[in-house]
Order: sequence, then C-alpha cells, then structure tokens
Amino acid sequence: MANIDLNSDLGEGDPYDEELLQIVSSCNIACGGHAGDAATMAATLRSAITNGVCAGAHPGYPDLAGFGRVSGFLAGNALYESLTEQVTTLADIAADLGAGLTHVKPHGALYNDAVADCELADIVARVTAEAPGAPAFMGMAGTELQAAADRHGLAFISEAFVDRAYEADGTLVSRSEPGAVHSEIAVVTTQATGLAKNGRVTARNGDVIEVQADTLCIHGDTPGAASVARAVRDVLESHGVEIRAHTLRR
Repeated sequence: MANIDLNSDLGEGDPYDEELLQIVSSCNIACGGHAGDAATMAATLRSAITNGVCAGAHPGYPDLAGFGRVSGFLAGNALYESLTEQVTTLADIAADLGAGLTHVKPHGALYNDAVADCELADIVARVTAEAPGAPAFMGMAGTELQAAADRHGLAFISEAFVDRAYEADGTLVSRSEPGAVHSEIAVVTTQATGLAKNGRVTARNGDVIEVQADTLCIHGDTPGAASVARAVRDVLESHGVEIRAHTLRR
C-alpha cells in the first residue's frame, strides 16, 4: 500500500490551524523568526499532540515585518545564531509539553534561497544537526538542501507541493507570476495523486517530470486551506494511499 505524509506550515496567525491539524500528519511550526511567539508555539504544539500530528520547526529569516519573504535578508553567523535560537525555543517548549521535534523545514525566502545556495543550506542543516532529538531535515530533493543534509548525516524528507505550479526543471514557478499557486481543488487533488502514486507532476509547459516526494505540503495560509487539505486527503485515500507521517516510517 502506498503511503505519503501531508504537512502544513502552521502557527503563523492563519485561521485554519485547528482544522488542518485534524487532517495533516505533520506540521511545521513558526518559531519566532517570520511569525509566532511562545504562546502560539505552545498552543500549536498542544493541538498537534492532541491530534497525533508530528511537529517540526519552521525557522525563517528573522523578519516579522516582511514575513520572512525578503530574499537574502541575513547570512553567516548572524543567521546561524537566529535560526538556532528559533529552533531551540520551540524544542524547549515541546520538551516542557513532553514532546520532541521530528524535523526542521526552513521557511519562505530562506527555503527558496537555500535550494540553490550551498552556504545557506549548510547553515540550516548545521542548526538541524545540533537540535535536540535528532530531527530530520525537510526540503526539496536534488537541491542544495538535500546535499547539506547528506553532509551533516541527517535523515532527509523530500518535499513536494500540491498547490504550487512547477517549471520543467523541477523548480517552483515564482509566486510573482500568474498561476504560480493552484486555486482549483481539482487541479490540486490531481497533482497530489500524481505525486503520491507516481512521483510525477505536469509542469506548466506540459512536460511530465519526476519529483521525489516523501511528504506533500499544503500551505496553511491560502484561502480555504482546510477544505483543500480535506479534499487532498480524501482523494489520496480513495486511491489507496495511506496518510502517515514520514518520521514515523523511519
């Protein structure tokens, strides 16, 4: 039986978190860089624990005003220290609640930058390697993120996106371009099924490309995110795909 993890970025102030935590199998919790504070971290963690959802850290550039979406916002040791503080804060709150972090996934512009930037990817991987509990590293396969995970001996969770359009080279269509985010549920569920069952997706030029996917991301900040997530889960299960956190399969 095929299986796949469904993850969502939560704790960012959006209204769908509680519903999403009843649908997804993993969540990535904002830990104070681009969004979130101690109260939202604790609340999201409690709900994740209640729903049996694996929780990971979602650190980003320390840019609350820009929601971590400004490319190249910070680098070097200053970025390392900020990311360490973010992940450690969430890990400490999780420990107080009797839980641990299963993975780390960078947020927004940091994620996009690190896909092609060896130095940035290495910083995030180093922070992950030093985090308590030996969390896995989540990111796009075949990129600098995976290479950095390999260098640091980290378990790697390959992520694909059900609600984003792909270029023929396997990268995501820039959000600045029309059609970058799929708005039709039928398109999202078709893409999710292709990724989960065949590891393939149709790029915007019509090419069918291979995309490695251990986990599928459903963005929690899009309108109707919970309805989209429910539709994705229902369709995948109707095709015989079991929804199960990747970290529980290691």
